[in-house]
Amino acid sequence: MKIVHHGKITLPLILVPALSAFALPALAAEDTMVVSATPGPISELDTPAAVTVVNGDDMRQAAPRVNLSESLGSVPGLQVQNRQNYAQDLQLSVRGFGSRSTYGVRGIRMYVDGIPATMPDGQGQTSNIDINSVESIEVLRGPFSALYGNASGGVINVTTTTGTQPPTLEASTYYGSFGSWRNSVKATGATGDGTQAGDVDYAISASRFTTHGYRDHSSAQKNLGNAKLGVRLNEASKLTLLLNSVDIDANDPGGLTEQEWHDNPTQAPRAELYNTRKTTKQTQAGLRYDRQLTANDDLSVMMYAGVRETTQYQSIPVAPQLNPTHPGGVIELARHYQGIDSRWTHRGDLLSVPVTFTTGLDYETMSEKRKGYENFVVENGTTVLGEKGDLRRDERNLMWNVDPYLQTAWQFTDKLSLDAGVRFSSVYFDSNDQYIVGKNGDDSGDASYHKWLPAAALKYAVTDAWNIYTSAGRGFETPTINELSYRDNGQSGLNFGLKPSTSDTIEIGSKTRVGNGLFSAALFQTDTDDEIVADQSSGGRTTYKNAGKTRRQGVELSADSQFAEDWRVKMAWTYLDATYRSNACGTESCEGNRIPGIARNMGYASLAYAPPEGFYAGADVRYMSDIQANDENTAKAPSYTVASLNSGYKLRIQESWMLDVWGRVDNLFDREYVGSVIVNEGNSRYYEPAPGRNYGVGVNLSYTFM
Repeated sequence: MKIVHHGKITLPLILVPALSAFALPALAAEDTMVVSATPGPISELDTPAAVTVVNGDDMRQAAPRVNLSESLGSVPGLQVQNRQNYAQDLQLSVRGFGSRSTYGVRGIRMYVDGIPATMPDGQGQTSNIDINSVESIEVLRGPFSALYGNASGGVINVTTTTGTQPPTLEASTYYGSFGSWRNSVKATGATGDGTQAGDVDYAISASRFTTHGYRDHSSAQKNLGNAKLGVRLNEASKLTLLLNSVDIDANDPGGLTEQEWHDNPTQAPRAELYNTRKTTKQTQAGLRYDRQLTANDDLSVMMYAGVRETTQYQSIPVAPQLNPTHPGGVIELARHYQGIDSRWTHRGDLLSVPVTFTTGLDYETMSEKRKGYENFVVENGTTVLGEKGDLRRDERNLMWNVDPYLQTAWQFTDKLSLDAGVRFSSVYFDSNDQYIVGKNGDDSGDASYHKWLPAAALKYAVTDAWNIYTSAGRGFETPTINELSYRDNGQSGLNFGLKPSTSDTIEIGSKTRVGNGLFSAALFQTDTDDEIVADQSSGGRTTYKNAGKTRRQGVELSADSQFAEDWRVKMAWTYLDATYRSNACGTESCEGNRIPGIARNMGYASLAYAPPEGFYAGADVRYMSDIQANDENTAKAPSYTVASLNSGYKLRIQESWMLDVWGRVDNLFDREYVGSVIVNEGNSRYYEPAPGRNYGVGVNLSYTFM
């Protein structure tokens, strides 16, 4: 899906089944944003779900192009926070799903060009997303997220650029505060117009980012590559090859207590002592086959495979590791994952009612070799920290899922339509313990989880410019492998007592076209049983538990409008009341407490003057209310408001060359605030500080072969 003005484009196949059944006639050209789904186009206005689309060009406008947190603040319901820690990734949550994550992404399904960035167990990452290559990012919230299966409290789908004529070369560089550098190159192009046999399109991008980091012991370097090659086999079919690789080497500054944050937010005392750090290498490839079988039938098959290797050094003291059942302070993971998603879409009539059917089968599997080592060695009677020592853990884990799904769309009248779907999700986990030494017994085990996931939406077009809808759905979320890997209080064995959570969501929404813009509103409530929440977190290791019942209810408002040709304004507000409805704190009841990691209010506003050439400028303001850091609600990160300014100049030289020089300042008023929290951190080191006023400048140069 792409966001464009006065046009329409193609939605990637991954949004089937959740959106592909929303196939209706395209709106008139005055629609500001157009989402085109297989098998037919449909505007964002007509989609009976809470969907927001962010355009890739907007993400790159006077921006570092390093983190998604730079450009997704305008999405209501999406809380995205930069930890200032490249060893732990961004902190993402959608309507509160994913807030428990102390690293990586939980509770949200993520895709890049149809390849899951979320593993079968629900654990994901944003590190392989190349902003230089992004065409668009879609954020789906609400009941229809459930149709993506396990851990789909929300869906984030990234589509990268498809090459077109004429060929273009681009080079860009960025330099910012804290010694941050990003250099990148990109080439796009095509032979033919993509409709004839033998036509080829390509898009290749590579970048390198380095930084000293805002905090002590937070330096990082990241190499990223992305490639997309499409070949038109004949008039009815196309084959697309996808390649992606990322290599990250990052220090881990860890969290701070409240006093440490106030005394010196840049410090990282335990990180220096234990030399905490993490390296990650991931390479994946995908192959997508699309074929139009008949005028009313389409077939799509996506196959992919990848490998991800991670080594992490944690700040766990020596004493706990002397326990014979302790898994050590160094983690080594080697993961191999692969999958296939095949689907068939049919458009026709049933009892004189236009109907679209989409059915498919999704199979994903991951194998993991997990080893643990002591994070110290003894040399000449002296204990040296931050070095890989003796083996303390060795296991092989398997996780796989098999999910058939079906979705239908019924256009009863010009004004009334029904969309309904169901997915049967089956998730399997198996662990084989290969480290059985002394008191460290056999911790092997297996588990399986199964759930029917229905969703439905009824939409009514009040006028050509105003649609209202109501929807409902059920989702579920299994524990990830990491969440099963540890038990509280240092107990050995896997946490098989951790159960999957089940959620029921209802939503009422309204979307209105106002001039050359779109205003959207959604009112929702989600009740969850057996919510998975952080139990204890210490030394970089977190255990998890089920919290009984929780409730999330709130309102999302957004407006996006272009006026006076080159001016654009965006606004968004989210109110989210997320509370425990039963005791999740053990002996001391926390029923009625707020769920930690979730802001109750979020606001965003931006104004930009952005002509295609010449001078441009923009400003934005973000507000985040306070965030509770623990279940007891005895610690919290204060609310904050930050502002940013940017400006630049685009100069076209001899038609073929385009030079873009820009600069920006973030946290304009030098506000001291906490960028993210580590939920339920056992030593009260909840806080990950954000930087004060910081700057960046960049140059982009492109050449188009005319």
